[in-house]
Amino acid sequence: QVQLVESGGGSVQAGGSLRLSCAASRFTRYYMGWFRQAPGKEREGVAAINTGPDNAVYNSTYYADSVKGRFTISQDNAKNTLYLQIETLKPEDTAMYYCAADDRWFPSSKVVGMIPRFSSWGQGTQVTVSS
Repeated sequence: QVQLVESGGGSVQAGGSLRLSCAASRFTRYYMGWFRQAPGKEREGVAAINTGPDNAVYNSTYYADSVKGRFTISQDNAKNTLYLQIETLKPEDTAMYYCAADDRWFPSSKVVGMIPRFSSWGQGTQVTVSS
């Protein structure tokens, strides 16, 4: 298990930006990521990053089609912190955002879809975008 604490959410107007942070007790061997859940909707994986320095694809990033070009995931291993930079926010981005971690390996082509099933996640941080 990994302990995760998200922060950085808030209420912003459409077109604005936010940077979400996730403080982790440790980084996992393969992947960490972010998923979101809007009221009445299923969890949606949005971004993942390879966090294992020994992996050939270390620091590679993966995104859901719905957020490509606007979301950027990054990591700071020295601080055990994961980030999600969100640009050009839209009302449809309104959701609770969760940081998630898992020590299992997943094919890179499937990892974003698997994020909501990761074994550890935090309490979430709310993002609300008004038009």
